[in-house]
Amino acid sequence: MKKPIVVILAVIIIIAAIAGGTFWYQSRQDTGLTLYGNVDIRTVNMSFRVGGRLQALQVDEGDAVQKGQTLGEIDRAPYQNALMQAKANVAAAQAKYDLLQAGYRDEEIAQTAAAVRQAQAAYDYAQNFYQRQQGLWKSRTISANDLENARSSRDQAQATLKSAQDKLSQYHAGNRPQEIAQAKASLEQAQAQLAQSQLDLQDTTLLAPSNGTILTRAVEPGSMLNAGSTVLTLSLTRPVWVRAYVDETNLNRARPGQALQLYTDGRPNKPYHGKIGFVSPTAEFTPKTVETPDLRTDLVYRLRIIVTDADDALRQGMPVTVKFPEGETHE
Repeated sequence: MKKPIVVILAVIIIIAAIAGGTFWYQSRQDTGLTLYGNVDIRTVNMSFRVGGRLQALQVDEGDAVQKGQTLGEIDRAPYQNALMQAKANVAAAQAKYDLLQAGYRDEEIAQTAAAVRQAQAAYDYAQNFYQRQQGLWKSRTISANDLENARSSRDQAQATLKSAQDKLSQYHAGNRPQEIAQAKASLEQAQAQLAQSQLDLQDTTLLAPSNGTILTRAVEPGSMLNAGSTVLTLSLTRPVWVRAYVDETNLNRARPGQALQLYTDGRPNKPYHGKIGFVSPTAEFTPKTVETPDLRTDLVYRLRIIVTDADDALRQGMPVTVKFPEGETHE
């Protein structure tokens, strides 16, 4: 009777050893890590860069839009007027700059030279008359007052000649460099204002920056808008991310580029695919929106998982189950 008992005990010990070894081996194997997160889609608050009266909106909430599509317009008339004024200012500044660069015309120089010759003749006559008056004064034929009048006439003619000569020299030399530089600066300022006016007119049209769906239509045509006021909210089609959290124990398994499978409640047997694009370098407390059976006060690290085959079924905030691949050994 004792021999069967011994055999039974031996069998039990062997079975226990095998079970223990199997349990130990399996405990060393990765049975797959499951995380829980939410879909994260970026949104854009669309606005005009200039203010004015909203003239039209071409889209409504729920409409799908393509990159570059016209979404709305504000009244263009004030900006068209400003553009015409800017063009006129550029034309005037350009004309002034060209005039100063070209210098004086030949006809103006010739006219000034003629004025110099006329002034020279007047001075020669006044000088000769003064000299004659000096001789008459010595013989006391004229009074001192007559001599002084002749001297004054000579000095006045000399000043007129000097002024005409200076003007001729100026015409020959052309305009001063400082005047030309000032005219050039005025032209560049007018050109910059023209470029800004063209940009302002262009900004009266609101274009979609990317493919997406209109979430919110905040205003209606006829509204007066300030620059930067939100008109539409656009949900971008791409990229689509999943925001999930991993605890410190499994942090070494969350590596950038790691391929993952993503499951939603609507298609539990047809996973999406993604890869880890970002692992937060800092720890934080688990947000209340995360669906996980672990304690919510555990410190976790945020993951951003890029969905590589996203479609329209993934919506902002949708809960997602994230599964890591199985079969990797714990380190």
